[in-house]
Amino acid sequence: METLEESVCRWRKELHQIPEIGFHEKKTVHYLEHELKEMGYHPEYILETGLCIFLDYGKNASIAFRSDIDGLKIKEETHCAFASHHDGYMHACGHDGHMAALLGLAKKLKENNDYPYNIVLIFQPGEEVCDGAKKVIETGIFEKYCIKAIFGMHMFPDVEEGMIACRKGPLMAESGELDVTVHGKSAHAGKYHEGIDSIVIASQLISNYQSIISRMVSPMEPAVLNIGYIQGGTVRNIVGSQTVFNGTVRTYSEAVFDRIVKAMEGFNKGCEESYGCKIDFMCHPFNPPVLNDAYLYNQVKTLAGNDYIELEEPVMLAEDFSHYQKVVPGVFFYLGTRTHEFNSGLHTASFQFNEKILIKAVDLYYKIATFLDLGE
Repeated sequence: METLEESVCRWRKELHQIPEIGFHEKKTVHYLEHELKEMGYHPEYILETGLCIFLDYGKNASIAFRSDIDGLKIKEETHCAFASHHDGYMHACGHDGHMAALLGLAKKLKENNDYPYNIVLIFQPGEEVCDGAKKVIETGIFEKYCIKAIFGMHMFPDVEEGMIACRKGPLMAESGELDVTVHGKSAHAGKYHEGIDSIVIASQLISNYQSIISRMVSPMEPAVLNIGYIQGGTVRNIVGSQTVFNGTVRTYSEAVFDRIVKAMEGFNKGCEESYGCKIDFMCHPFNPPVLNDAYLYNQVKTLAGNDYIELEEPVMLAEDFSHYQKVVPGVFFYLGTRTHEFNSGLHTASFQFNEKILIKAVDLYYKIATFLDLGE
């Protein structure tokens, strides 16, 4: 008979071998369904590739625990014995560990038949493509099961192995993807005045956009505006008629995000009027900031005990768990993975961790399920 730790380690290794991208996690969800049924559960499908389990203890309110389940389109370079069987795909963000920890909680919950609140376990597809949490919310399960709080975790290579890291308030950033196309007019370089140079205009826009962070946003409000891709023109002696650039915007405040977008739109309008060009612009927010509820956070911090470290600052990564926190209070925490051997960053081809540490997350989840007080 496997111990709980042995089961969690096995689940992680087996799930690591079958990564699938968002909303295509068919092998993954069948694996999860099989393991949960082996425990005696009757999982309910939410969306085509998501699962939900409702544990009814006859209470008036429920608390939820969530794991994301999708992988990334990254070719694995860990050379581990249980590497991905899906060439070109990898669990490079630790979702295999997230799933194994939630399966571990499901198994450990069998130790008792009563808890302070009903419990909902959510295995969510599509986190990496930003739509998963929103689509789960739209299924109505929060109302159906009277969910009043939600908890989740993420593997984190910036923190020492086995430590629980968290903070109240802002933990992760709001994110949005920036797409800009400048439409100018082609002309020979020797008669540049007959054209509208999209490359020059794009260059000015990028410079102006950067001034938003340094001159229009308070230094007490951290924000990032990064341009990561630009392409324009055709040949060296022709005025470029079209230039495209893409980037990302991240903040810990929805109000600051809106201010940045409005400032960019103002610069766009000014260039259109000055140069006679046309600018296509899009910068929609994908994920709100992850904001940990103070009341719930204080309890999680206490329950984590000696394994806990306080993060001094939030990080500029993004996570769609934040959508759940717009519906109910919640806490999202990190499980450290960093060792001398395992120190690669998230979303890299060499990301790896020691799955034995997952029992720390299982234990904290179980303490939350057993001792949480919603204060109602």
